[in-house]
Amino acid sequence: MLLIILISTCLTLGVFGFNGNRSDNIAIYWGQNSYGAIFPNATGSQQNLGLYCQDSNINTIPIAFVDVFFGTGGVPVINLADSCQNTTFPGTDLLNCGGLSKAISTCQENGIIVTISLGGGSSAVGFSPNSEAESFAETIWNTVDLDIEKGSSVGYVAFVDRIRVLSRDSTRKYYISAAPQCYFPDAYIGDALNAVGFDMLYVQFYNNPECGLEHFNDPSVWNFDIWDAWAQQSPNPNIKIYIGAPASESAAETGYVNASILGDIAAQTQSTFSSFGGVMFWDMSQAYENANYHVMIKMALIEDGDLGGEPECSRNA
Repeated sequence: MLLIILISTCLTLGVFGFNGNRSDNIAIYWGQNSYGAIFPNATGSQQNLGLYCQDSNINTIPIAFVDVFFGTGGVPVINLADSCQNTTFPGTDLLNCGGLSKAISTCQENGIIVTISLGGGSSAVGFSPNSEAESFAETIWNTVDLDIEKGSSVGYVAFVDRIRVLSRDSTRKYYISAAPQCYFPDAYIGDALNAVGFDMLYVQFYNNPECGLEHFNDPSVWNFDIWDAWAQQSPNPNIKIYIGAPASESAAETGYVNASILGDIAAQTQSTFSSFGGVMFWDMSQAYENANYHVMIKMALIEDGDLGGEPECSRNA
């Protein structure tokens, strides 16, 4: 449908790139320009997606967010700060983001997978009944990420099931991820996580003071072990769990730690838990403004890890 402009799949083979089985993957959200929103006159505002597609330290870029599921004309609405043209498709509120297609192609050529993230921290979304979720899956059919923080928990099992059915006979690889809060179980997508297989979970260990990164040294609070135990029994026992972290002090109210500390946390978690898949950051503008924070974490994972295999989606050789 209209969101075909954002379709991202694994198209090339080579030496470097994304492999969902590895433990050194870096995922960074792009689209909301959170640094520029906080500091509008600063130089650290979000750049064109294509720039970040040249960064070999990044493996996955969730585009944030589709924040309305059924807008004018029954079509979704995507909010990417000011990254799209200020025009919409006729009869809808869907922004014309066709200019992103070249950047997404660059990402694909460089072995970076691009996903569409649904929801976001300020969007109350959901379905009723399940048939609505299945219909939406056919509209959004893509590699998707569920960042559901408000609204309803209804329909996500049906939505993910339908995405899986649609992609079953495809020659392309489709990934489904989610970004639950670190509290277990997640209030909005907990049922879906227990019912259908996801590929990656970007657990948000920030803005959650009861289980955030700041409590890593307190085993009574830090709960990656609970997520790891769940992963072993989940519908996809090969699911990878990421540490979700703020990419700078201004990226979240709580949970930020400096790169040296996060590198140690990530490396220890990598060596302890087989489900560990890497680190997710919120967001791109914050990471780049914070001295390429993500690069330091990538290096810590590469130096310390049993990485787990060759790329599935890779850079052109």
